[in-house]
Parts: sequence; C-alpha cells; structure tokens
Amino acid sequence: MPEEEKKVPEPGKEEKVPEATKPAEGAGAPAGSSTPAGATPAPPLPEGGEKKRRVRRKKPEGEAPAAAAEGAPGEQVPVLEKIEFDFEFPPLFGKWSWKEVVVLDISLKNYINLDPVTVPHVGGKYANTPFGKHKMNIVERLINNMMRTEHTTGNKAKTYRVVQDAFEIINQKTKKNPIQVFVEALEVAAPKEEITRLKYGGISVPKAVDVAASRRLDVALRNITKGATAASKKNKKRLQQCLADEIMKAAAGDMQSFAIAKKDEIERIAASAR
Repeated sequence: MPEEEKKVPEPGKEEKVPEATKPAEGAGAPAGSSTPAGATPAPPLPEGGEKKRRVRRKKPEGEAPAAAAEGAPGEQVPVLEKIEFDFEFPPLFGKWSWKEVVVLDISLKNYINLDPVTVPHVGGKYANTPFGKHKMNIVERLINNMMRTEHTTGNKAKTYRVVQDAFEIINQKTKKNPIQVFVEALEVAAPKEEITRLKYGGISVPKAVDVAASRRLDVALRNITKGATAASKKNKKRLQQCLADEIMKAAAGDMQSFAIAKKDEIERIAASAR
C-alpha cells in the first residue's frame, strides 16, 4: 500500500490541532507547575536558570533612615551649629602686628600699603602692571629697594633676612612696633618740594614744584636704602644694623640720617627757586 503523502501547510495558514489533543477545560495543571488551570504556560527558562522574585521589605516603625551617620541604629545625627571664627591679621615675620600701625600723613595714606602678610613676597606679581607697586606691601618694597649693590642684586632671600634682623634691632632699641617706626620714617623723610628745569631761549631756569604723593614715597624709600648701604661700606657694622639705625634716625628727624639730610637739601634748593 503506498505511503500517504504528507501535507505541507501553505504559507500564512496555521495547521489545525485536533480537538482531542487540546487540554480539557477545567482540567488541572500538571503536577509541579505553578501555572493556573486554563492559563497559557510561560516559556521555559534556560537550563540552570531560576526565576527570582523581588520581595519588598517593610521598614519597621522607629528605624533610622539609611543616610544616618555611623552609630547604633535609631540614633539621630546631631545638627552642628554654624560657628563664626574671628581670624586675626597674620603678623609680619610671625611677630609684628599690623593692627597698631597708623599712617598720619594724609597724602601718603593711599600709597603706603599695609595689607597684613606674614611673608612679604608676591613673586613679581605686579612687575609689569602700571602703578602696580602701590598694591605691593610696603615692607616688601623696602626689601626690593635693598637689592642695590653687587652683593644683594637679585638675592632677595638675603635682603629678606636683613630687613627681618633690622626690625628685630628696632624693636629691641625703641620697644615699639618696627612697622610703625618704619612708616614714621617714610612720612618724615618724604620731601614735599623739589625743583624742575624750565628752558627760556636756551637758558634753563630752576623752578620749585610740589611733589606727587607717589613720588614722595618712592624718594623716601630710595634715600633710606641708599643711606643704609652707603653706611655699611668700610664699616664694622653689618648691613642690618645700618638699616635699623637709618630707619630710627629718619623717624626721629635726625640730621645724621642720609634720607633726612637729602630731603632738607632738596627743599632748601626748592625754596630758593620759588
């Protein structure tokens, strides 16, 4: 008897399953399956795979939140109160306070920079800035002006120690804040008048003029440092001792000071040229 030909289902048509093979309505699911009766069975899991159930855990009342600080559960983190700190001005060289320093000369008040610093060194921050020297601390300007001779040119660490030792000597002799003594020396040594040259038909005539405040400070700094370096040559005194003597004499208005003598000479010539 010839074998029956197998029918190939046409594309787009599903093969009908005989009713005898369908599970009966109301029949229970096979043993060991969690699928309810009459529901479509879930696709089989891959080998070795297990279905994980996500269980939500209720937090018991009174339990501390997860973001609580380290400690026993249930403890609340104490809230820190805002504390305001009153920082003092950093003292110069770790010793001398800036709070006591007062500038009495009104014209120099805006040019003598007394911003509190411990180490007066900005590393050339205002070197290429127009009028940037007025933003520099006045003690650092003294240190920079001390670098005038072949022994101190470019050696700022050495001049830094020289000024520091000079301030120590000033404090020991005067029992005052050396910053205040230095500011007083600048006020006294700053000239108020000088001369300029005017030409009339090829003839130069001296004329007395007032000195700007910034120039007054520059001239006073220059004369104090030049007097200290000149006094240290062919002298047993060290440079720091000569600088301390020059600052103290200038603050007292002593004519033995190089800066005071130079100021008096300039003002005397200006008075004669009025």
